[in-house]
Amino acid sequence: MSDRPNLPLAGVTVVDLGQVYQGPYATLLMAKAGAEVIKVEPLTGEAARLRAKVGKSATLPFGMLNSNKRGITLNLKDPRGQDLLKRMVAKADVLLENFAPGVMDRLGVGWSALSEINPRLIYASGTGYGLDGPDRDNLAMDLTVQAASGVMSITGFPDGPPVKAGPAVVDFMSGVHLYAAVVTALYERTITGRGRLVEVAMQEAIYPSLASNLSFLHNSPGGVPPRTGNRHGGLAIAPYNVYAAQDGYIAIITVVETHWTNLLEAMGRHDLKGDPRFASNAKRVEHMQEVDALIEAWTRTLPKYEAFAITRRHRVPSAPVRDLGEVMNDPHMHARGMLERIDHPDLGNVVVPNSPLRFHGADRVETTPSPRIGQHNDEVYGHWLGLAPVEIETLRRDGVI
Repeated sequence: MSDRPNLPLAGVTVVDLGQVYQGPYATLLMAKAGAEVIKVEPLTGEAARLRAKVGKSATLPFGMLNSNKRGITLNLKDPRGQDLLKRMVAKADVLLENFAPGVMDRLGVGWSALSEINPRLIYASGTGYGLDGPDRDNLAMDLTVQAASGVMSITGFPDGPPVKAGPAVVDFMSGVHLYAAVVTALYERTITGRGRLVEVAMQEAIYPSLASNLSFLHNSPGGVPPRTGNRHGGLAIAPYNVYAAQDGYIAIITVVETHWTNLLEAMGRHDLKGDPRFASNAKRVEHMQEVDALIEAWTRTLPKYEAFAITRRHRVPSAPVRDLGEVMNDPHMHARGMLERIDHPDLGNVVVPNSPLRFHGADRVETTPSPRIGQHNDEVYGHWLGLAPVEIETLRRDGVI
């Protein structure tokens, strides 16, 4: 029998130069799928770790996204540091980085150099706008890509300014795509025996999510889609909104006619079943203001969880608007193992996410806290690369690791 762990990416070694959200999330998914992930940081730590200067809790994102990784430090501006990276790449399957385009090439450790050392290497690059094209060198962060990609223009209410999405949607959506690109290339390598350069641009990863808003643009030539608040981005579904309750808000949407008739039952408005204003989705869109008004007249009479219990019982797509404290302690996600509490050496008792990718029948990956700066230097450089203790000490003294 094979002693290989029963995990999809068992045996895959990843050299992780990811920083902040995009890269680290992609490699977190790999680690949770069984890959051996070695997180490489500059001597002072990567950018997300530096937020500790604001306050210890500001580093929670680092703790969330770097579980189950071994952490080392490496000065890539030193030729000896570059040599150490090349030695790691010779033994690795994947290198992932999300630096600005050209940074790795200028250091002599880009795709062209590393693929010569290891032709089986999957080299993954995450950038804002891609490795080529006229916007290649524009500085990219989640906020700026939300602005450039159109996301911000359609977020908010019609009478207000553009608003960024609350979560870092561009970083994380592009991180998921980066994971997919790596795994696709790993599959190809089982056939060809060769690695490949794969890349994901943040702007390109977020564009398909604008589908509803783009439909509005397509149907209104020359017109700029308005910000629609909590209504459907294409103003093509009614009801589709967030409605005030006695103690908060509840989101309600009807996709098929059965949902609408069920909602009328839930609200006790049997008298509206034959009303021509609401006879179809198209008609309800024509009378969107009236639809929203009649629903909110009902939701305002109830606490949000009571309104949700009624709509849920009548099989109407709905959900109470929950705050982050409610979500962090959600019994459902804790029961499924998506969220778990761990004792973190720096953060104390915190909730961290597992991977949303479920591999049924696979072994469970026990969560280990994100590493401290350089925590595994001796283990990786000594046991894995085979450096003698005196060599490691010299590198440490000289500021290479």
